[in-house]
Amino acid sequence: MTIPIVECVANYSEARRPEVVDAIIQAIMSVAEVVVLDRHSDNDHNRTVVTFAGPPEETAEAAFRSIAKAAELIDLDQHTGEHPRIGATDVVPFVPISGVTMQECAALARKLGQRVGEELGIPVYLYEEAATRPERKNLENIRRGQYEALKAEMGINPERDPDFGPKQVGKAGATVIGARQFLIAYNVYLTTDDVSVAKKIAKAIRQSSGGLRYLKALGMLVEGRAQVSMNMTNFHETPVFRIVELIRREAARYGVSIHHSELVGLIPQEALVDTAVWYLQLDQFEKDQVIELRLKAVQQSREKAAARYGFLDELAAGTAAPGGGSASAYSGAAAAALTAMVARLTIGKKKYAEEEELMKDILGKSESLRKELTAAIDQDAAAFEGVMEAFKLPKDTPAAEEIRRQAIEAATIKAAQVPLNVARQSVAVMALALQALAHGNLNAISDAGVAVAQAGAALTGAGYNVRINTLGIKDEGVVKALLAEIARLDKQAQEFHVQARSLLKERGSIPLE
Repeated sequence: MTIPIVECVANYSEARRPEVVDAIIQAIMSVAEVVVLDRHSDNDHNRTVVTFAGPPEETAEAAFRSIAKAAELIDLDQHTGEHPRIGATDVVPFVPISGVTMQECAALARKLGQRVGEELGIPVYLYEEAATRPERKNLENIRRGQYEALKAEMGINPERDPDFGPKQVGKAGATVIGARQFLIAYNVYLTTDDVSVAKKIAKAIRQSSGGLRYLKALGMLVEGRAQVSMNMTNFHETPVFRIVELIRREAARYGVSIHHSELVGLIPQEALVDTAVWYLQLDQFEKDQVIELRLKAVQQSREKAAARYGFLDELAAGTAAPGGGSASAYSGAAAAALTAMVARLTIGKKKYAEEEELMKDILGKSESLRKELTAAIDQDAAAFEGVMEAFKLPKDTPAAEEIRRQAIEAATIKAAQVPLNVARQSVAVMALALQALAHGNLNAISDAGVAVAQAGAALTGAGYNVRINTLGIKDEGVVKALLAEIARLDKQAQEFHVQARSLLKERGSIPLE
């Protein structure tokens, strides 16, 4: 199973006070599942870029905490620096890394933007893939005139009104939140202190002035040298080496050259390999000729195999747990994953444009259920262990025996409730899979049918575990309620199975007789 990972490359308007930057990073690190990958501060820019990553919701939570901390510690009225900015937390982009789509990152950005606007009272603009209007797709349009212009115009000029939050800025300014592809931030220093040369070169090479596509550039003075500061938004289409060579040629016009360059944050390995291949003129080069890449591919193959078969090995072991309950949860999670797959194969297809919003809804709900059902694999095993522990309690006195009896009853009820919840979630997956079967990509119709069947198997298995646990429960009211709900879920599942077979025959022309 691919673990959903989102990267966030947040920019904060502070570099000259390390204690403030430290406090912001601590706020990010306070979310347990989020990892800080890089930190880059530039005193001339008076700006810090922090790269962190983790599961989507946790990464968004870390971003929120950092925005709150930056608003507490940074006063834009007192801020100066070479780099354009409109906020204490200036820009917060989410980048899909694995198991996450761009659409999901855009939804994450919108959700965070609304929360920042409502809870922190900070105006928020959405940009790139999360933009609500075409003119706000580009960050430069939102940041026009910087904080000072925004402060004067917001609330007066409707075009400057934010997507979320108040129509006026406080000392924390405004924040731009969005979703985008991987961006390379790269600066080239020239052998001159004449900033006008850097500005001329930046104008010549950037897309907005007729230069290279997917390149944004500014000229500025940093550390006593003229600097061409750049953002590369698509290194596949406009590679690093092409940009460097164009800067080299433009610089020669003014009698200067490249002194050195720097990377801000992280860069994909592929971009560096492409640059090396170009400069070395390795026309017959294959990327698996890089030993680290070859070894990484082998290791990933082994890890995938281990992840695929590891749980099955645990099931096959001669131990009581994990057992049938965990296997049922695993089946339910697999059904949710298949449903998500069908939704992803439908989203973005012109033929299914009318189903786009429905599929996005199915995707979000199925991924949530997959996460819950995956967690239930261990929860079921833990519930069984809880029953075993209760039976080990002492019973040498009447009081101890009563405590033991109550503990066994409570543990057994819990051991029935865990698979009952799996049964509920499995039926919910069946309902989503049916929608995918009815409206999703025809090329994946059998996958949606398998999802219904797999979720049905999960329900059946979970039901067996609920029923067997009721044999050890003394409270007749609890037993009656458990059995009644399982019977209701079984009936609902039977109806779903009938509907699924009908849809497979009607939409997919699949012979089922």
